[in-house]
Amino acid sequence: MDRLIYTAYSGMVGSTVRQRVIASNMANAQTIGFRAELLNATPMTLKGPSLEARSMTEGEVRGASMKQGTLISTGKPLDVALTGDTMLSVQAEDGTEVYTRRGDLTVSAGGVLENGDGRPVIGENGPITVPLGSKVTLSPDGGVSVANPETPEAPPQQVGRIKIASTVGTKIDKGLDGLFRVAGQEGGVLPQDEEAKLMVGSLEQSNVDPTRILVEMVEAQRLFDMRTKVVSQAREIDESSASLMRIT
Repeated sequence: MDRLIYTAYSGMVGSTVRQRVIASNMANAQTIGFRAELLNATPMTLKGPSLEARSMTEGEVRGASMKQGTLISTGKPLDVALTGDTMLSVQAEDGTEVYTRRGDLTVSAGGVLENGDGRPVIGENGPITVPLGSKVTLSPDGGVSVANPETPEAPPQQVGRIKIASTVGTKIDKGLDGLFRVAGQEGGVLPQDEEAKLMVGSLEQSNVDPTRILVEMVEAQRLFDMRTKVVSQAREIDESSASLMRIT
C-alpha cells in the first residue's frame, strides 16, 4: 500500500511540473521568437539495502523545441527574422553573451540597439550603439547603418554589424529568462555564421501550437485527477484491511 501511494504521489508531482510547462508555453504563444519548452520525464527507483522499491518519475525542463516558427512580414525597418540554425546574439543582465530568436529591434533612449526583451544586441565590438536622432537601417548580412536626417543627400554610414550566431555542432540550453546559453560552459560563446542572412522587415512568431497545447493541458489535468483517485482508493483499501484485522 505504501508503494502504491508513493508511486501515485510521484505521478502527481510530475503532472504538476508538466502543467507548469504547458502554462508557460501557452502564455508565450504570441511571444516573438519564443521556443516551446520540452519536458523530459525520467523513471527513477529508490534503492535500499535489501530491495529496490518505490518507483517514481522525475520531470524536468531539459530543452526547447527548435522548430521554425511562422514568418510574418511587418515592413518595419528594424524587425528581423532568422532562419535555420542561427540565433541573434544579445547581452544578458550579467554582461555575458546569450542568444535568442526574438528580432523585434528598437533603439533605446540611450542609443543602444535592443530587442523586444530589452537586451542589447551584440555586434563585432560588443553592444551596438547608434547616434540619437539618426535614421537606422539594417542589411541582410547584419550591417547596421545610420543616416543624418538633416543631410539626406549623404550616404548612410555603417556603425556595426549584428552577430548572427551559429548553433550547428554546439549544445545550447534554455534558461529561466528565456535566453539560450552554451551548455556546460559558463560564458561560452557561439561562433558567428558568416553566410547567414537576416530577413529584414519580418518577424518569426512563437513555434507554440495553441491547439496542441490545449489538448496537452486537458490530458495533464485528467492524468492528475486519475492519480488523485488512486491515492483515495489506496486509503479506502487500507482502512478496509485494518477493519478486518481489528479485534472487537
